[in-house]
Amino acid sequence: MAILNRLDWLGRVECRDARVPKLWPECAESLELQKLLDEMHVVTPDRQRSFAGYRAIRWLALRLPLLWPLAPLFYLPGALWLGRRTYRWIARHRYQLVPCDHGVCTVGRSEHRENP
Repeated sequence: MAILNRLDWLGRVECRDARVPKLWPECAESLELQKLLDEMHVVTPDRQRSFAGYRAIRWLALRLPLLWPLAPLFYLPGALWLGRRTYRWIARHRYQLVPCDHGVCTVGRSEHRENP
């Protein structure tokens, strides 16, 4: 989420804690706790659709200006297959890749945004 927040310099993305159901956005498609915990989800601004995992990354890449140069790569033939596999591997191993204790991660001071 720290990386996403850095890329979202226009403030278009609102991150919410999936572990708190009352914070879930309204969506025409049903949201399920286990799926939300397994993969990042994006609910579209019109609240009609949700995208999970790699498809959420692709959706964001078209809307965050800093990702626009990469967006076409996410739509190349075979990118969906490879992207989903890569995303799922990273999601399954995220607690080994980032220092976390039972899902609670600490972020170094340099990564926190300071308020003046």
